[in-house]
Amino acid sequence: MPSAPFDWIDDAARRRAADGLVRVLRPRPAEPELLDLASNDYLGLTRHPEVTGAAAGAARRWGGGATGSRLVTGSTTLHAELERELAEFCGFEAALVFSSGYAANLAALTALAGRGSLIVSDAGNHASIVDGCRLSRAETSVVPHADPGAVRKTLRAHGGRALVVTDSVFSVDGDAAPLPRLAEACRAQGAALLVDDAHGLGVLGPGGRGALAAAGIAGDGGTVATLTLSKSLGSQGGAVLGPSRVIEHLVNAARTFIFDTGLAPAAAGAALGALRLLRREPERADRARAVATGLYERLDAVGLRAVRPDAAVVSVRAPSAEAAVRWAADCRGAGLAVGCFRPPSVPDGVSRLRLTARADLTEEQIAAAVETLRRTAPAVS
Repeated sequence: MPSAPFDWIDDAARRRAADGLVRVLRPRPAEPELLDLASNDYLGLTRHPEVTGAAAGAARRWGGGATGSRLVTGSTTLHAELERELAEFCGFEAALVFSSGYAANLAALTALAGRGSLIVSDAGNHASIVDGCRLSRAETSVVPHADPGAVRKTLRAHGGRALVVTDSVFSVDGDAAPLPRLAEACRAQGAALLVDDAHGLGVLGPGGRGALAAAGIAGDGGTVATLTLSKSLGSQGGAVLGPSRVIEHLVNAARTFIFDTGLAPAAAGAALGALRLLRREPERADRARAVATGLYERLDAVGLRAVRPDAAVVSVRAPSAEAAVRWAADCRGAGLAVGCFRPPSVPDGVSRLRLTARADLTEEQIAAAVETLRRTAPAVS
């Protein structure tokens, strides 16, 4: 007698449990109960009255949803306003807003690469980039992490149409890509450069304008950026920024734009409100970086294996996957929320806790977080 159609799921669940890789949803209450070093709210804007007010105002004016895809009824003057201000702020000709940063990466990779072209992808890139490479049907070459020499060598061997893709700041360890050298390698071989600036916008560059602005390559004719509205801007959604002809091409060729419902007005309004607030208060970007550096220095001082941050992500190594899970749980029990990364989510196989600095953390909160991490740290054999 044949087995039931989904019996294989039970086998998969048993394997996950045996490997210690079960993921669990933990709905949080509206009022925070834990000191939050796990979210991506780098500038502390998601609850800012101006941001929530902008979200509410947009919902009242435009409704609860976009009502359709951007090419049918889902584009509003609010979306257009957000796109204009994002492009201007980050130093690009044009921008296109998507329902998520994941969708933005899929759009850029599938529309800008394809059969007969080459994608050169950093080994540490985010899962959305990995998936975009697979969906593009282009030949994909994964090169060693943050290695412009390997990129240049791969491009030279290919000799044809190529796209180099990298995170600006890598989400596991918080290290930054060598963007000026990558841009130089691309220019030398006539390749395009695509940079996911999810963790750079609002933290790096003058006034938080992002890693590409910091590297001096924002607005280059051969450079495209993707970003998310859900981190520094405290909202939801994503965007692609680049030359106008690239954005026009995406409108006509990117399936995650053409066939997806537009970003909800409340999210677009919140992102626009946060962007305008950041323009007025550029010191928030400096503060986020200072908090990250302070976290690292204090963790290092108490003997924890932290990685020096290039932006607002601070990684702390754990001796094993099991120890990382237990450490994160002990932190939660002590009132501190931290991220926990372990295989297969980490490319180097090293489990760690992931802390995210926020511009609104006080010195007392930073000290309390470090003490909790020190007190709950697993013994290293």
